[in-house]
Amino acid sequence: MSATKTILYVNACVRGESRTNKLAKRVLETFEGEIEEVKLSDLIEPIRSEGFITYRNHASEGKDFSDPAFAQALQFARADVIVIAAPYWDMSFPAILKAYFEQINVIGVTFEYTEEGFPRGLCRADKLVYVTTAGGPIISDEYGFGYVKALAENFYGIKEVIQIKAEGLDVVGADVLSILDDAYKKWDFKPLK
Repeated sequence: MSATKTILYVNACVRGESRTNKLAKRVLETFEGEIEEVKLSDLIEPIRSEGFITYRNHASEGKDFSDPAFAQALQFARADVIVIAAPYWDMSFPAILKAYFEQINVIGVTFEYTEEGFPRGLCRADKLVYVTTAGGPIISDEYGFGYVKALAENFYGIKEVIQIKAEGLDVVGADVLSILDDAYKKWDFKPLK
């Protein structure tokens, strides 16, 4: 019998009735396993200071990740699948998601550097699903999804990075439920066993 899979749900939605969150919850239902949710708006951010960065670098060099400051990175690295829900704001995603990436980018946990100086991923996940919604059109995927995809593939070692997006939700006359349903139906679902 195989161990239960862990699906990490990184929720960057701040609105109570977030359409992005609703779409992501539907995606989560397709996976079998234990869902661990990280609601970014509820996290207490670590202090961003030179002292903290120095401490973090020293801990990485010594491979001592016992401090709670590394809990999010360790959780991310051990997940089997990662689902990120982030609304499309200002041609990207909420700033709390960028802060989260800064927190989990830990040498020796989520990635390491090769002798040639290139990053090599240390994360277990082989799939990351990025879910986003927008009131209007998504002008460019480059700054939101593109950024996440580059991190996942180049730093974390995640091979399959998928975007599920629903756009035009606030256009006058838009059938929001239909747009969300169509976005869900378009993605190429491969079940996790």
